[in-house]
Amino acid sequence: MPDVFLLALLVVAVAIGWWLGRRERQGTGRTSQPPALARDYFVGLNYLLNDQQDRAIETFIGALEVNSDTIETHLALGNLFRTRGEADRALKIHQNLLARPTLTAEQSDRVQLELSRDFLALGLLDRAERLLQGLVRDCQDDELRNAARRLLVDLLEREGEWQAALDVALPRLVRQHDDIRRAAAHWLCELAEQERHSASPVLARRHLRQALATDPHCVRANLLLAAMEHDTGQYKPAIRLLRRIPDQDPAFTPTILEPLARAYRLLDDEEGLIRCLQELLEQAPCTSVITRLAETLRHHHGNDRDALALVTAQLDREPSLGAVHYLLTLYRHNASGEEHERLALLQHHTHALVQALPRHRCRRCGFSGERLHWQCPRCRSWGTTKPITGIEGE
Repeated sequence: MPDVFLLALLVVAVAIGWWLGRRERQGTGRTSQPPALARDYFVGLNYLLNDQQDRAIETFIGALEVNSDTIETHLALGNLFRTRGEADRALKIHQNLLARPTLTAEQSDRVQLELSRDFLALGLLDRAERLLQGLVRDCQDDELRNAARRLLVDLLEREGEWQAALDVALPRLVRQHDDIRRAAAHWLCELAEQERHSASPVLARRHLRQALATDPHCVRANLLLAAMEHDTGQYKPAIRLLRRIPDQDPAFTPTILEPLARAYRLLDDEEGLIRCLQELLEQAPCTSVITRLAETLRHHHGNDRDALALVTAQLDREPSLGAVHYLLTLYRHNASGEEHERLALLQHHTHALVQALPRHRCRRCGFSGERLHWQCPRCRSWGTTKPITGIEGE
């Protein structure tokens, strides 16, 4: 980051030098004595070359008057401060720019956009929201208006104002940006969660259907619809909804296993669960499906033979710590005496290893943890956190 900042500062210094040279060429009746502005520029350049970046910036700001030729440089300096985490200094630069009566309407809109970013960085959300709402309403430049709209959506999302975020994002941003479309589906799921807990199932279902219309790959919407069917004793419809999820995203297959098994148990249909798990195994041969199917077979047949064969065959195809741990459980059932004790000790260690593994990971930033977060706590992306499968998964 320091190297990037220094490079950006050098670019700003070059821009200031170009402006001063242009200004001097346009002047008339100049003496050979360098003007004060040029002297300040070279003083700032000297600070920069001596790695005194803060003093260099202050000197450049003092040397640079605000006009149509220097507005870009002032904006760049403000962005440099905000990038360094000094949003308060960026705020002063942008407020100083906005106070200039010579700004064009477009320049004023650009400064207000940067000023709203400063307010966001400082946590002054109400001020940022007022600026952004004005830009979305009044800005004539489509690019600037869309940038303001995206910032406003981000702000409303941070505040949990899901319906307000949808009102701003629909339909333009949802059509143009895949990440906004995924996010909008989750905002609708958030609204459905609220309505479900406030005993408004009709509204909740409406929002969940809208979420699937917005993003057909929204796994969360089908999970919630299945949970609502389960709550009312409609177990077969719940199973149908859960069975759609592997087609939406096979990575979420481990997430549906527990609600599937619960619904089949309540229907007293263990054979149906076995058939369902066998079909899922063909779609997504992950450890959790293997162990769930093995345990169901074991319970259904009253012996360990089929379960042992299934897990052993899977380990031959793809190694998995979770499958090894379950296999030790099966071996312990058929062991006694000293062998049972050795297997118990070994399983104690594999259990500790399995428990230490994260269960979910964000596919965008790599954040991992036990819980499934629909919005990644680190990068704030929606729908990018998924179960971890493979040798270290489940």
